[in-house]
Amino acid sequence: MRNRFEWREEVGRPEGVEVAKTRTRGLRATYPQVVPGASGRVLVVDDNKVIRQLIKVNLELEGFEVVTANDGAECLDVVHRVCPDAITLDVVMPRLDGFGAAARLRADPRTRHVPLAIVSACTQHEVEAAIAAGVDAFLAKPFEPAELVKVVRRLVERKDRRERKGASAGRGV
Repeated sequence: MRNRFEWREEVGRPEGVEVAKTRTRGLRATYPQVVPGASGRVLVVDDNKVIRQLIKVNLELEGFEVVTANDGAECLDVVHRVCPDAITLDVVMPRLDGFGAAARLRADPRTRHVPLAIVSACTQHEVEAAIAAGVDAFLAKPFEPAELVKVVRRLVERKDRRERKGASAGRGV
């Protein structure tokens, strides 16, 4: 019987795409706390309210500002208003799934460079489809909250570096 994560070694992926694999040890109590100065704004897209809340609380505990959407269609409705630094997408959602949302976000010049992470069971087919849609990272469900935070932090930092590089390239001749 194949381990569901064996595909990691078999699938070629573009440079810079990361895949995280973790297993949750069970839900632990988490308590919201106020963290001065947000680390970045994250749009969390998942049709499961419990998963959405779990991701939201864990990111907020680490200082991120979190906005949520119920599915890919709602994500596309709010993304321009909230201007996120990173987006997490579930794959299986009603109306518009994670792959469709990722493809549309990549096709829009205003959201083309927003880092995207798929948070899903991550079968080999899903990984290949997500790479084709242009995602930057994968996180397998069930996930460890610390791994989620680490992946999101890397994506936000990558976006910050890209923006700083773009700003310095645009100055002076």
